[in-house]
Amino acid sequence: MPLRSLRLRLLASAGAAIFLALGVAGLGLDLLFERHIERREALSMEDKAHELLAALRFDAGGKPLVDPPPSDNRFLQPASGLYWQVSAADGQAHSPSLWDQSLAFVPGAPDDHWRARRVPGPFAQGLLVIERMVEPDRSGRAVLVQMATDDSALSDTQREFGREMIGSLALLWLVLTAAAYGQVVLGLQPLGRIRVELDRMRRNPGARLSTDHPAEIDPLANAINSLADARAGDVDRARRRAADLAHGLKTPLAALAAQSRRAREAGADAAADGLDRAIAAAGAALEAELARSRSAVAREAQASSHANVLAAAEAVAAVIERTEAGERIVFEIDVPDNMELPFAASDLAEILGALMENAARFARRRVSVSGAVASGEVCVTVADDGPGIADTRAATALVRGGRLDEAGPGHGFGLAIVSDLVGATDGTLTLGTGPLGGLEVRLAWPVAAAS
Repeated sequence: MPLRSLRLRLLASAGAAIFLALGVAGLGLDLLFERHIERREALSMEDKAHELLAALRFDAGGKPLVDPPPSDNRFLQPASGLYWQVSAADGQAHSPSLWDQSLAFVPGAPDDHWRARRVPGPFAQGLLVIERMVEPDRSGRAVLVQMATDDSALSDTQREFGREMIGSLALLWLVLTAAAYGQVVLGLQPLGRIRVELDRMRRNPGARLSTDHPAEIDPLANAINSLADARAGDVDRARRRAADLAHGLKTPLAALAAQSRRAREAGADAAADGLDRAIAAAGAALEAELARSRSAVAREAQASSHANVLAAAEAVAAVIERTEAGERIVFEIDVPDNMELPFAASDLAEILGALMENAARFARRRVSVSGAVASGEVCVTVADDGPGIADTRAATALVRGGRLDEAGPGHGFGLAIVSDLVGATDGTLTLGTGPLGGLEVRLAWPVAAAS
């Protein structure tokens, strides 16, 4: 399954690329180190070979002879790991360290430089051999001179170097991967800004992505802005059409209402009742459509409009107190002076008006309006000391057409419209039993959305 995280994809590809590069570099360093220690050992054996060449001659029978032999005592110890051998057409001589063994040779040894190679040797040893064809005198007879050393020490050195190199390369891989992670995080920061700006666009459809982005991000930002412009235009046209349709139908409905009154005056009560029910249903549908338009406008105005809750609550209370239901009610308003919500002042007044008017209708003596910031939320509650609402009816009250009082006036769209307006600004509306014993309506917004 492919990785869904772009950060993990980039980090994984960078880690793999670094691992591959360090692996190739490690193989190259190992090869270079092997060649280096072989060259150093070959140079050391060349010095001993020059000492041997100085003592090389032929005896009377044409057999090669080294007198005196090289001075290194290891040439005298059998299987010591250091050997020499000279081979001619008429015979062969070698160091006592070879005992009864001899060094294998391959035809084609050069006569102008020493050739180095690794071969299996006697006594189950691997050998590094240098060899060369020389003419020790003016007779023109050629002699193959070979100098060999046990390569186990070279192999041990190479393995030790390999272990240390692997540890160093592993540490380097971790450091480079950490650096690549920092580079990936730095490179993806513009996408983080895009995410923040997209969240702002979600909360405020009128907002757009900024133009202060790297050149690689600009095409994406421009495409998103163009899409948002096109979508905003479509939504605005659709909303205008719906609002125009709703307003256009008010006049025919008013005419039908007049016809219903005439029918009732003429004694056609059954026909008038039927017309009234049809007019009420059509009016409810119009109110719902207009509520949708208002909630859409409220959402677009969210980022640029903020209304003071205390001022709105006091203004609404002053109006309700002059009504017949409000004359007997005491309004208790406990809201911080600086608390604001993401609405135009008229929208906030409509929300609080619907809630406080409903509370005053059912309250016995008291209606409480409070506000606070707690647990990362901005909360406003409207509570009364009336009969309250059963939990089973709470969901019904928020449905369009659902009513707390079937005998009262209206079509039951008050709480549903408030719920739409609150939801359009990322808020939530819940119903429950408040501390006064009656209904409590709680409005809450995340701090980020409210600010």
